[in-house]
Amino acid sequence: MTAKIKQLVELQDKIDVHFTDEKLLTLAFIHKSFVNEHEEEQGYNERLEFLGDAVLELAVTHFLYENYPDQPEGQLTNWRSALVKGKNLARVSRAMNLGQYLLLSRGEELSGGREKDYILANTMEALIGAIYMDKGFEAANQFILKNIVILLTEIIAQGLNVDSKSHVQELAQEKFSLTPTYELLGESGPDHDKVFEMGIFLGKELAGKGQGPSKQEAEQAAARDALKQKGWN
Repeated sequence: MTAKIKQLVELQDKIDVHFTDEKLLTLAFIHKSFVNEHEEEQGYNERLEFLGDAVLELAVTHFLYENYPDQPEGQLTNWRSALVKGKNLARVSRAMNLGQYLLLSRGEELSGGREKDYILANTMEALIGAIYMDKGFEAANQFILKNIVILLTEIIAQGLNVDSKSHVQELAQEKFSLTPTYELLGESGPDHDKVFEMGIFLGKELAGKGQGPSKQEAEQAAARDALKQKGWN
């Protein structure tokens, strides 16, 4: 535990947030599984995660409202969803190397918990919650703007804010009166780190392929590929 706390001191320099109550920062990185093996621990990060989720949504909503006055509600909602979704938060967590600070059970450690998207996303939310509790909304807001909202331009450029499955379904029905179907083409990797490859079919035609850590994400990737292959972007 001592080594982990020392690392968290170094993390404060990295994120440029220095805690008055460092117990809050430590708590943000205690996974529920760790408490199951260490009865002396009094809590874990799920309550901070709950709080951080709300702070994150408010900060992103306020930014979009203030900076895009000409955009309709639907577009702002899509952008917000892309910024706060678990996959994006996990990506930011990896860039900040937050996984190394986690306190996990032996079983969760062995199953690759430090690299699981949902754990990394939840940890990011817990960290935001901890910053909010210790430093207030403005500090949490600045952290969110600097590390999460900054990705909006890239998200828009890559079309990551678009629900590609819904888009390709609308176009396929409009152009061919077909509803796309998806099939598993293959999977690889160990159980805790699977990579799925899905294909999207328009009738019997394989219109696109995509990979991802879940079948749902692989389907989205396949739909994006189909839009590109068909020139429907």
